[in-house]
Amino acid sequence: MKLILLGAPGAGKGTVAKMLTALDGSVQISTGDILRGAVQAGTDLGKEAKGYMDRGDLVPDSLIMGIMEGRLQEDDCKKGFLLDGFPRTIPQAEALTELLKKLGIKLDMAVDIDVPRDVILDRLCTRRTCENGACQAIYNVKSNPPKKEGICDKCGSPVVQRADETEEAISHRLETYNQKTAPLIGFYKKAGLVKTVTGTSSDAVVAAIKGSLGL
Repeated sequence: MKLILLGAPGAGKGTVAKMLTALDGSVQISTGDILRGAVQAGTDLGKEAKGYMDRGDLVPDSLIMGIMEGRLQEDDCKKGFLLDGFPRTIPQAEALTELLKKLGIKLDMAVDIDVPRDVILDRLCTRRTCENGACQAIYNVKSNPPKKEGICDKCGSPVVQRADETEEAISHRLETYNQKTAPLIGFYKKAGLVKTVTGTSSDAVVAAIKGSLGL
């Protein structure tokens, strides 16, 4: 399958993507994970991106599109891919349309995961992430805490609240999403690719996607 997952920060795109990869070997592509890895490694791209990410702002297209062109041509994308958190703006969507045309790739669907704002705020303010760039396991202090407080179950590194997951940064990210990313739903509707799924359960979202794809 070749999907774009749309939805506000905290809508569950990453969780849904991981569940879908198990179905047919499609690979999850998250620009957030790629960029956070670059920040952790201290690369030039990472240093440039860090300031934007810490403020909850969007990383400029010039940084993102180069990453995506290289990523989509890697061997593991041949079975399919799930774009998680990309594109985020109309110009990115237009650039991606041209890139996919150039690479001879056809999208199956753009899934809009619709989750209430209060649920998103609660999810993200209570989320914690392993600070080890090679691990980055995600926990939730309410629903899925690490066995030992503040320590990752998988690798033993500290588990921290990311700078972009404080309540102030999340509110800013949601405002940014509403202004710049929500219009993508209209963009992909015009292309006849949108499937909107309303709900807070990842299982229900995955079931709806499978139904639409006839899986």
